[in-house]
Amino acid sequence: MSTELSHTAIAAEAAATALVSQSSGADWLARYSSSLMGVFGTPQRVLVRGAGCLVWDADGKEYLDLLGGIAVNALGHAHPFVTSVISSQLATLGHVSNFFTSPTQIALAEKLLAITNAPAGSKVFFANSGTEANEAAFKLARRNSDAKRTKIIALEGAFHGRTMGALALTAKEAYRTPFEPLPGGVVHIPFGDIEALRSAVDESTAAVFLEPIQGEAGVRPLSAEYLQAAREATTAAGALLILDEVQTGIGRTGKWLASEDAGIVPDAITLAKGLGGGFPIGALITLGSTTSALLTAGQHGTTFGGNPVATAAALATLHAIESQGVLQNVLAVGAHLRKGLAAIEAVTEVRGEGLLIGFDVNADVAPAMVTAALDAGFIINSPGPRTIRLAPPLILTIDQADRFLDALPTLIATATATTAKDAQ
Repeated sequence: MSTELSHTAIAAEAAATALVSQSSGADWLARYSSSLMGVFGTPQRVLVRGAGCLVWDADGKEYLDLLGGIAVNALGHAHPFVTSVISSQLATLGHVSNFFTSPTQIALAEKLLAITNAPAGSKVFFANSGTEANEAAFKLARRNSDAKRTKIIALEGAFHGRTMGALALTAKEAYRTPFEPLPGGVVHIPFGDIEALRSAVDESTAAVFLEPIQGEAGVRPLSAEYLQAAREATTAAGALLILDEVQTGIGRTGKWLASEDAGIVPDAITLAKGLGGGFPIGALITLGSTTSALLTAGQHGTTFGGNPVATAAALATLHAIESQGVLQNVLAVGAHLRKGLAAIEAVTEVRGEGLLIGFDVNADVAPAMVTAALDAGFIINSPGPRTIRLAPPLILTIDQADRFLDALPTLIATATATTAKDAQ
């Protein structure tokens, strides 16, 4: 094909795309159901554009995004610096495979080791998502094993992903049952129970996996005392302590890591979600030379992980968080939002740190609240019948938080009425 013809074809496709983009949300959803697998159910809306903490659907309706792609869009949508870096990198070098490396891959690894205060000998493995980072961590745990060390411990309520190893660590039976038998050796123990932890960790334990704050279970934080006890128990038993900070890391709690305040050094940390500011990337950080030597050449890999564009996106995201006072904003707006939620009569409990917040209401109306919120122009999530999860962009403002707080009593009332009507 000549250059002229190829340009004509591109222009024609662009014009067709512009025409298609004028379709309504209902039209798009009809096409969705006939072309995509139903693993996510029916999408709530068809979103076509975003800017900062706002998104718009195919019918032109505006929403305040209080979920951030489930804690992914750390800097909101279409952040100008991040998008410019991604565009520039893609125009320079997009993909090279891991037979080679790139300056952005090396620079990002160095940056992650610096912000996590990693000791000498620590290393980074790049993946494409949180579940892939946890899959690598699962294999790391298997390498810390022998004929006697076969047990891996996770917590009730845990969510570590949906690939087979990560799914074995995940506690929810509805996710696990259709795919059993899962990789063996995983034991789930009660959440937050230090004595149960100490009883479970012994010389047969290869690793303990913990989320400092369980997001899928309704934003349930582990105490600093629990994390410290986990470090003590795993060290004594020769087991690895692996912290899943996929949802809680990269500024989500107003710190680089939610586990910082516990004052411990785990053996490994997994990151993803907010790391790329919306671009897919995950990471496994192994802390110290002993743990970093467990996975050797050929024992794990990925085609796309750590590619120049993804690592450039992550570097840009980290730079923006550092240079634009984002961590301070997370602390201030998060505290304001939690205080406002606690003052609402129907709210019975508020949990979380920074801008990872879960709150409970006094009736089983949370799913109906999600629908009422969408109708009112807010995107939220209900991980349980009485629980709402908020994980907005880290750049959320006080004014935007107040918009939601002002609307919340009406959302609860609407959801309560709808639920009562549906029950009749």
